[in-house]
Amino acid sequence: MYQIRVVLWVLLTVNSVNNTIFAQTKIFSEKEIIKLTNLASHYLKGANFEKSLEISKVALQKAITANDSAATTISYTTIAANYAELAEFDKAIYFYNKALKYANKISNDTLQSRIHNNLGNIYCFEKKQYNKGINFYENAIKYSQKIADTNQIFMTKLNIAWAYFDVGHFKKGHPSLEFVNKYNPKYGNKSNAAAINMLNGMYYSQQGNHEKATSSFLNAIKVGNEVNEKSDLSFAHLEYSKHLMNKGDYKNAYENLNRYNEITALLYNKEKLEKANIAGINVELDEYKREIDNFEIEKEAQLQIVEKSKTILVLFTVISIVLLLLLYTLLKNNNFKKKLNAELSATNKQLLIAKEKAEEASVLKSQFVSTISHELRTPLYGVVGITNMLLDEHKELADSPHLSSLKFSARYLLSLVNDILQINKIEDNRIILENLTFNISDEINMVKNSLSFLAKNNNNFIVVKIDPTIPVYLIGDKLRLSQIIMNLVSNALKFTINGEVIIHVNLERVEGKSYFLEFRIEDNGIGIAAEDQEKIFDKFVQVGRKETDYQGTGLGLSIVKQLLGLFNSSISLQSTIGQGTIFKFLIAFEYNPEKTIDIINNIQVDISPPHSINVLVVEDNRINQLVTKKTIEKNNYKCSVVDNGYAALEILDKEYFDIILMDINMPLINGFETTRKIRLMGIETPIVALTAFDKAEITEEALSAGINDIIIKPFDSVKLYKIITILISKN
Repeated sequence: MYQIRVVLWVLLTVNSVNNTIFAQTKIFSEKEIIKLTNLASHYLKGANFEKSLEISKVALQKAITANDSAATTISYTTIAANYAELAEFDKAIYFYNKALKYANKISNDTLQSRIHNNLGNIYCFEKKQYNKGINFYENAIKYSQKIADTNQIFMTKLNIAWAYFDVGHFKKGHPSLEFVNKYNPKYGNKSNAAAINMLNGMYYSQQGNHEKATSSFLNAIKVGNEVNEKSDLSFAHLEYSKHLMNKGDYKNAYENLNRYNEITALLYNKEKLEKANIAGINVELDEYKREIDNFEIEKEAQLQIVEKSKTILVLFTVISIVLLLLLYTLLKNNNFKKKLNAELSATNKQLLIAKEKAEEASVLKSQFVSTISHELRTPLYGVVGITNMLLDEHKELADSPHLSSLKFSARYLLSLVNDILQINKIEDNRIILENLTFNISDEINMVKNSLSFLAKNNNNFIVVKIDPTIPVYLIGDKLRLSQIIMNLVSNALKFTINGEVIIHVNLERVEGKSYFLEFRIEDNGIGIAAEDQEKIFDKFVQVGRKETDYQGTGLGLSIVKQLLGLFNSSISLQSTIGQGTIFKFLIAFEYNPEKTIDIINNIQVDISPPHSINVLVVEDNRINQLVTKKTIEKNNYKCSVVDNGYAALEILDKEYFDIILMDINMPLINGFETTRKIRLMGIETPIVALTAFDKAEITEEALSAGINDIIIKPFDSVKLYKIITILISKN
């Protein structure tokens, strides 16, 4: 069995190290951890390995949480000592090496000396690797000499002598024994007196001096009984038994051997060791978990270093290509319309032909805009999605100017696509106002928050002033209202520097249930010249471009004017160069408390399903597969991805899914035809179209195919989760 005397000495003297090191930490942590390490040492000394391991586990957790390397070293040392006592020597070595790792961090020579001493004991007495063990002993002495710890040198010399004597190398061990005998009066004590007398007995016995050997062994047994050092006492009986056997005194030899066995059985009974092994398993599980966590952290850090530059470079390249495509599209579209206008004005004689060409061109333009918007939205979905993934997964990039610029550029590009689609829809009379209940204050403040980044760019402030007499809830198309205000406020922010933009909302008059609200957007920017005020609402017009390079397509105010036409309203402006601009318009909203309550009651409640949601994504674009899968799994849903409709049919025949997210434009078989085949299989699973097509263009065919809902890319993940939850709840 491993020598518990040496381990106890290490732990008891470590407590003096505690008092020095822990004084630098918080008072509460110091008291708590010192109490735990002392208690673990106490139970180890009493051979209660189960309790010692359990308490050491708690002490280790607290020490690591407090980032206290000294306390961590002591806790690992205690755990290692327990394993050594349980004859789990490989585990003991593992935890002693853990202790050394943390001792190196704080350069603590006292702890280094004691840990090397204990490793020397294991390699010499248990692993029988004496060269390695003696090397650990010599290192222990070097650390002790650095801090002039003569007590520690004394104990290590004792262990060296014992190690040599254990294998019969009495000549090599004798110098160390002489050192111990010489300094025993000064550094020896009752706790190690039994071991010293035993070593002297072993040496005299080997020399044939039976009288001195017998006297030394009897003194060792006497002292061991007096100080209750059961481990050293057991070894004294064992070595004395060997001496008596050599003398031929077999009776007394047998009695001492029997006494050795009795003491050993008392220290290491089976039930006690089984309980200790269970406690040890818990300690090991905790340690393995920490190792796995550390491995994952290191792996993630390495991946971040490798991927950062490459990912940002690729994304910048993609966004540059997309921007060039958009600019080319806008130029081509503008030139195409100019050509049509020239043909229409060329001659009245071809009026009918020109009219037919114009109508045909309008259809082609709508198809072209629809197609190009789909082609632009698809890579934009990947750009926006991967940008958001980078910000979610790499919090350290939150302040990266490159990533912020990338995200802004992606959003800006998306807004340009939306502007073009908006104009196209209005011109084709495909926008119908909705009647939803809303809070005017909430909608205005949402616009304010959305534009806070743009305001900060020019050091501007957005101020909101709402008439308190306006009812809390009104009924109308809040989405179109938000688009109007957002376009006007963002326009004001672009042309204002170090100033403020004020949003006024006043109740102008009431006619029955119609409440007429006057909206006024006021800024103190550069102003608009009188000759330009008439044309700023035309498409692609940007006044003041020569003086300052303002961003934009020139569609914002044109969209505002046309959206206000849907409300049967118009816009006016007042502006003075160098003083600012005021835009005003009037919109009537319905105030009907009963209808409002009815609308609110009909809103479906978002109830999360009681089980884990299994989602199937049918998408052929690799980047979009990655973005959609990450978005789904971020909400703790299970997600499977297939490349085409045939693969979807195959997996649905084998596995159940709660919901299917279906791309429309796919090779081999499109999303509509895939959905029809799914329904023919008798599968009622809800299907949501995830597409870059405009919703109005595909709604009719989607519903006829059996699709339950449509979401346009890029999409809001919150909206996606809400639709998924509602559809699954209905199903």
